[in-house]
Amino acid sequence: MAKPSSRRKKATSAAEINSKSLSNSANEDISVEENPATATITVSAVEVEELSEAEERDRLHLERRVERAVFEAGKALMELRDRRLYRSTHGTFEEYCKDRFGFERRHPYRLIEASSVFDNLMKMCPIWTQNEDDLDTVHSEQRQILPTAEGQVRPMTKLEPHEQQEVWLRAVELAGGKVPTGRIVKDVVQKIMERTQVPNTYQLGEVCQILAKDNPELRGKSGCWAIVSAVNDFSSTVKMWDGEYAVGLQHLKSYDYLPAECQQVQEISDRINQVYSDSLEETVKSLLQSLGKVNRPYLTVVEEKLLKLLELEYGRIP
Repeated sequence: MAKPSSRRKKATSAAEINSKSLSNSANEDISVEENPATATITVSAVEVEELSEAEERDRLHLERRVERAVFEAGKALMELRDRRLYRSTHGTFEEYCKDRFGFERRHPYRLIEASSVFDNLMKMCPIWTQNEDDLDTVHSEQRQILPTAEGQVRPMTKLEPHEQQEVWLRAVELAGGKVPTGRIVKDVVQKIMERTQVPNTYQLGEVCQILAKDNPELRGKSGCWAIVSAVNDFSSTVKMWDGEYAVGLQHLKSYDYLPAECQQVQEISDRINQVYSDSLEETVKSLLQSLGKVNRPYLTVVEEKLLKLLELEYGRIP
């Protein structure tokens, strides 16, 4: 058998030798000419172009639009609700918001409440203007730090306007002059409430849950719903399935129901209250108490049948 040619191998070897020679040559050049550890690297400076006055105004204008976006949505929802512009396609505002925007339960109302707080913060200082044209005269260092999300103002919705402004200024300060998180705002609100003993923020008709805790007067009523019928300084008078009670704020927790849901609970509570009396059998009173303890604003089909049966039995239905 003929012996394979070694020409290719020699050529490869020559290439390897040539490569090594170049590498060694480069190393020699570095070691002779300059020590890599002490080499000076020259970096060309890149000049940052400053914004023109027109560009600065455009930037402020666009930033303000971003800041206002979620709160403009709240204003639009308020008008849709107040003018009932949903009535041609939907029976309720809640159904309309869910079908049209995918909003669940409280979200549209939170946006509406947040927009009111946002407007209040806009009025806090003369240079914080709602007029877009005035932005031309506002320098970047004077710009108002405004909320950018609904969650940042949610803790302030039940405070008085001047308290909202105080909370926001303090929260911005704690955030180092930047937009504070919802957690920072909530902490500031809590401190102000503890300091000033902010009075009752519950509203008439609001549905709350009873937190009995260590209050003997509320024994057996923990978890029951309670409808606010009077707002006192540091307590609320609430209507329950068996009567009215004055309850401290620490013993109440809002269910955060929608207005329509509060009305449903009110109607159910009135029906139970009309049937209830101390002379009823214990089993009947226990059943009525159970109906007044459900943690939802409606009765199931079976619960509705039971209540109607009791209304018929005790002559509460004409």
